[in-house]
Amino acid sequence: MTRRPVQPQHELQLKLYSQRGYATHQERRPPPSRMVLSERVGRSTSRREGDGAQKKPRRRVDGPWTAMNRTVANIEQSRKPNYATRDDDRRNRGKKDDKNFKALKMQRALASISYGQRGSIKARMQEVESFDQFELLPVVKRAIAEEVLKGMVDIKPTPVQKLAIPALLGQSLGTRIRKQKGDASGRQEFLLAAETGSGKTLAYLVPAINALKIAEADDEVLKAYNKRLEEEKEKRAGEPVGKWIEKFEPHPNTARPRVIVLVPTAELVDQVTAVAKKIAHVVKIKVRPLSGTHDVMRIQSNLYGPFGVDLIVATPHLLASIAESDPNVLSRVSHLVIDEADSLLDRSFSEDTIKIIDRTMPSLKQLVLCSATIPRRLDTYLETRFPDMQRITTPNLHAIPRRVQLGVMDVTKEPYRHNKMIACADAIWTIGKDTAKHEGVSKDEVDITRIMVFVNERETTQEVADFLKSKGINAIALHRDTPEQRQSEMLASFTSSKPEKGAMTTADVLNSRRSLPNTQVIVATDLASRGIDTLAVRHVVLYDVPHTTIDFIHRLGRAGRMGRRGRGIVLVGKDDRRDVVAEVKRSMFMGQALV
Repeated sequence: MTRRPVQPQHELQLKLYSQRGYATHQERRPPPSRMVLSERVGRSTSRREGDGAQKKPRRRVDGPWTAMNRTVANIEQSRKPNYATRDDDRRNRGKKDDKNFKALKMQRALASISYGQRGSIKARMQEVESFDQFELLPVVKRAIAEEVLKGMVDIKPTPVQKLAIPALLGQSLGTRIRKQKGDASGRQEFLLAAETGSGKTLAYLVPAINALKIAEADDEVLKAYNKRLEEEKEKRAGEPVGKWIEKFEPHPNTARPRVIVLVPTAELVDQVTAVAKKIAHVVKIKVRPLSGTHDVMRIQSNLYGPFGVDLIVATPHLLASIAESDPNVLSRVSHLVIDEADSLLDRSFSEDTIKIIDRTMPSLKQLVLCSATIPRRLDTYLETRFPDMQRITTPNLHAIPRRVQLGVMDVTKEPYRHNKMIACADAIWTIGKDTAKHEGVSKDEVDITRIMVFVNERETTQEVADFLKSKGINAIALHRDTPEQRQSEMLASFTSSKPEKGAMTTADVLNSRRSLPNTQVIVATDLASRGIDTLAVRHVVLYDVPHTTIDFIHRLGRAGRMGRRGRGIVLVGKDDRRDVVAEVKRSMFMGQALV
């Protein structure tokens, strides 16, 4: 028996490896000599030379330093997203990349204004110190001093009035007048943007009324009518004018106003009308309101009265419907003011507002858009529709005044346990009890404390109001379904700076355990946050975190009006953006704009 020779161990392993590799791997060819030409030398290596061009093969990454000079990332993306990983990453990032989350609009909603531009505006504002510097008629200046600003010791224009009034008058004072490329009619277009509670109403009313009186002095038709009217009065001496004036010839301005101011709500109609009538009392013009709170007979008498009408304050829906049946109503409009333009050019009002703008264009001399915020969508619309519009902005635009303090209540902690309603009631009770410790105007009396609670959804208003009532708080709900007459009644005491009559005594308030008699609360949506001059409101509770900076500015702007101090409280729950609230609070402390 022959024995096989014993092979060394390393030779045996080499043989087994070669047998296994023959079955699974192809035979490797030796590398070509350097002197042998490549078969691909005639082919293009560029990716742009035809469809047959071959792509340059990627270099294989063999070690930690091999990929240092690569220009293309070798990342393979799976076709199906890993939802579990994406949700974890989103939770860790604080939802910063979720574009569908509404609160992320906060940094994208407002049009930005550079701080260099704000600084130059402050320098130009220093040129104006008094209303006497404006090129106004003497009667208009007297109306401002004797009626509008009656009782004030130091009468000075506000920043927005320093910039807007001379610009609308065509006076190069405090602002740069840019020559607009208007049409043959010479129409001027302005965007007036200023912070809430800064006196925008007077800023656009004064130039419009001044232009109205100048045009009235040059109106030959009106002069002839007034002459015939005086002759008729002499013939009917001793008879009341009201008995025969309706049978006299129609007034040239009957149902044909020269100035129109559009506002979104009936409360704003009454508010702007009150300011305009103070000026009209001295200047002698006719100012009439048009809103849904008036019945048909009053609307007809305000518009078609025998004494005519010069200035109308109206809501777009009502005025657009009147213009449909009587187009002559808008045939002589020379000045059109769109107050709260960010709302009136939004989806709910834009159709009627644009109709009114189009109907007034043939006779329009000046178009003024006024707003406390300039959203990006409004900015884009104005760039397209009115590219030559002159923009007048104040230095503090889009910034919440530093006189308004912002506090944060964490609803997730004890004793609230994620219950926002309990936290809201606790905040209101704390404010009411703290106010009771301070006396009011009269000795041993406490003024009524007025608080506004803002929610995001209309359905939440009644739920929160009912809960606050059950806790002894005088609360009412205000939303779009509330009749306009009822809305005006609710906001009547909130728009007056005078103390409430019959205020509770300090002892009564402190001894009442189950009720808070010295406090009035309105639970509302953003309906009550636009333009309403809530002078009596010092405290605002944000039941829901606002979706955008626009809502933050308007809601907190209800407190701290006209230089007064105010306080806002935000209720933050588990699903709310804490980082956004912290950023807003930091911006308020620094006095920066929320963009």
